Amino acid sequence: MTADLPSHRPPRLSRRGLLGASAALGAAAAFGPSSPAAAAHPARAARPPRTPRAAAEVVPVDWAGLGDYAATDPAGGRTVTVLAGSARYLIGPWYAGTYRTYLPDGYIDLRGTDERAIRLPAMAAVAATTALTTGVYDPRDLSAANATIRTRNLIRTLAARHLANNEDEKTRWGGGWQTALWAYYTALAGWLFWDELDATERGHVVAMTVWEADRLTTGNDLYLVGTSGHQLYERRRDGTVVTPGDSKAEENSWSAAVLSLAEVMLPDHPHAAAWQRRNIELLVSAAACPADLTSNETVNGIELSRWLRGTNIADDGTLDNHDRLHPLYMVSFDQSLYQGFVYGLADRGAPLAALHHIPRVYSALVDLPFPAEDGSTTTIYQPGSGEIHYPEGNDWGTHFPFYFGNFDLLVSLTGQDTGIAPPAAEWERLHNEEQLRLMDRFTDGRTYGESGENTYYGREHRIGAMAGQAFLTLYVARNDRENRLRFV
Repeated sequence: MTADLPSHRPPRLSRRGLLGASAALGAAAAFGPSSPAAAAHPARAARPPRTPRAAAEVVPVDWAGLGDYAATDPAGGRTVTVLAGSARYLIGPWYAGTYRTYLPDGYIDLRGTDERAIRLPAMAAVAATTALTTGVYDPRDLSAANATIRTRNLIRTLAARHLANNEDEKTRWGGGWQTALWAYYTALAGWLFWDELDATERGHVVAMTVWEADRLTTGNDLYLVGTSGHQLYERRRDGTVVTPGDSKAEENSWSAAVLSLAEVMLPDHPHAAAWQRRNIELLVSAAACPADLTSNETVNGIELSRWLRGTNIADDGTLDNHDRLHPLYMVSFDQSLYQGFVYGLADRGAPLAALHHIPRVYSALVDLPFPAEDGSTTTIYQPGSGEIHYPEGNDWGTHFPFYFGNFDLLVSLTGQDTGIAPPAAEWERLHNEEQLRLMDRFTDGRTYGESGENTYYGREHRIGAMAGQAFLTLYVARNDRENRLRFV
């Protein structure tokens, strides 16, 4: 429990204290004094004074209006400990070991355009910007000013390399199966760090975000983009299995994220209404179950039985991925629930579609019985324990407590556990105490040791991105002004 871990939690610093000194520091601070790249960094060219029209339309986060969140509640204490540790590791040792040189154009070398090259630094940027802007960054190994420079490097480079801003086919990214998610992470970090970006960098963030959001609006009630390619459903309305063992739930949910952020950042953009509509479509399709196909329910203007063309989860709340019933993908609806903080940061209500069937999925985690090895039955969530039962195994590894603790927290904050016992708040405690025990093994803020614990190469970055978004959800819900976590 957090109360037992007083040495973990960093002292709270003000946003001004964290970010105010960054402009005075140079490349040596960004890479670290021992880096051979520091002396080689070219002086940054003067930026054009003109602010692109699209960037000028962005509504930044009103931090003063949001008030403060001290995270003195138990769940807040656990979450801030995870976030502070993860951000410290990612923007400290991981960044220093990954980015050793600037390129001639002044950007860091991402060393590719694939998921490892783009998604990982984007997730790291989410963790770092959240920690820095909310005052929970832990500067014990790297000053906040230096961390600010590194974080800005990630954001400005990722946005500049997106195909909306980059004509070089060797270094450009975007327009792919998962790139809407990478753009969301980058844009979220950029939005949080808006005051730290210059006019050109802001323009790049906006162009990237608009491009990926617009691409998704070309899809329809069957296809994610355009009229062919990736479909929205694992199973069609007539029962035809389109992608055996591979629900489209998490793909629709992560694609919806950039649409929500685009609409919130640019509420007066001429495409905002289209982004809003497509966001809702992807949210309801992500959690569509067979019962929806005959339902009279309308969600945010969408009549489910008429619009849906298939399903992604079972009526019992389970889903398949990687050719198995997969609890890790059941909690991937965290991406839908994060929309609460995205809209909350703008003091707006998120669409109710983000909550579609969350109680159904959560009940399956807590209450649904599955055969156990001894011939009895057991549940995915193990009573009184932070352990997880995987009914058909887990191909990603052995230790994922924060994936579940993060989801528990979101379910609790959004009140989607009514009638479920134990409640989500108790499961959050169990799972996140286990997460803190994993982090206890190291002194640099990381979570994982042996690769078998979590085989994903972005495992530390995934922790950081979840922690950042979970903390922002807490911030909008439990700040000292008012609860801005609303769904309408």
